[in-house]
Amino acid sequence: MSLFAPPPDVATEVFASVPDDLRRRGQRCEWGESNKRGEPVDCFLEGPSFDREGNLWLVDIAYGRILKVSPSGDFTVVAEYDGWPNGLKIHRDGRIFVTDYRRGIVRVDPVSGEVTTVVGHRNTEGFKGVNDLFFASNGDLYFTDQGQTGMHDPTGRVYRVPADALDDRPVRLEQLVGTVPSPNGLVMNPAETILYVAVTRMNNVWRVPIMPDGSPSKVGVFVQLSGGLGGPDGMAVDRDGNLAVCHAGMGSVWLFSRLGEPLARIRSCTGLTTTNCAYGGADGRDLYITESETGTVLRARLDVPGEPMFARREDPADRW
Repeated sequence: MSLFAPPPDVATEVFASVPDDLRRRGQRCEWGESNKRGEPVDCFLEGPSFDREGNLWLVDIAYGRILKVSPSGDFTVVAEYDGWPNGLKIHRDGRIFVTDYRRGIVRVDPVSGEVTTVVGHRNTEGFKGVNDLFFASNGDLYFTDQGQTGMHDPTGRVYRVPADALDDRPVRLEQLVGTVPSPNGLVMNPAETILYVAVTRMNNVWRVPIMPDGSPSKVGVFVQLSGGLGGPDGMAVDRDGNLAVCHAGMGSVWLFSRLGEPLARIRSCTGLTTTNCAYGGADGRDLYITESETGTVLRARLDVPGEPMFARREDPADRW
């Protein structure tokens, strides 16, 4: 990024904040022992995803909660269970799928809150710790298996579950890449010929071309970030193919063109832990960002609408 002039700033505002009665003030938790060095954690938001009614769904990793936020910003706890939910996406048929660090891929009933494991292992081998997921327009499910991998252990994985195998038991998994030092968020370009993978511990985003037969080829670095206290986390793409990259520990979301040119820096108005983002709003031009340090959801107004998430598509040709 140092090769380019600083991009213009885009301001954010607080859309919603976890209410006091849902915060575990002063509490320590098992997740926080490892991830926050034992400091108290009142919540840790990630996984924003919109349903067809305009509700924003989130996860609270620290306390195993699935949250729903109304368009007016009111929070509801839909499920609370023994797990560490990380990423969340909604299927076109309304089912909610979650990457759970402890349990693998789970499904959450949006009404009852019942949690069911969908993919708990691969050939009886447990996952390292799944992180995020993405539905392609044909229903194929992509997800990352991050665990504690990093530059010291570049064995993180990216998997795909074909749409016709999602309800199989056992579910058929296809490993696309198995040499990633900390794979995190992932999203495809509008044409679905490229899978972008945030590689947190290398502070960059990989470009994974997907060939017509579905195999990966010529994997490389799309953009290299610098600084911050973490690295790239969740991502979203807009209708023009621009990529929004949450830079956790930098208090920013970077917007890159499809060529990797920095177009904007979306600055947090609260904390530094900008973890995940999703496009929403009436015209799809609002970017909603989880700021996990303060338990808030931020909102920024952008010029180009986002690509609709799988939950909001009637068919692959749908647009906002």
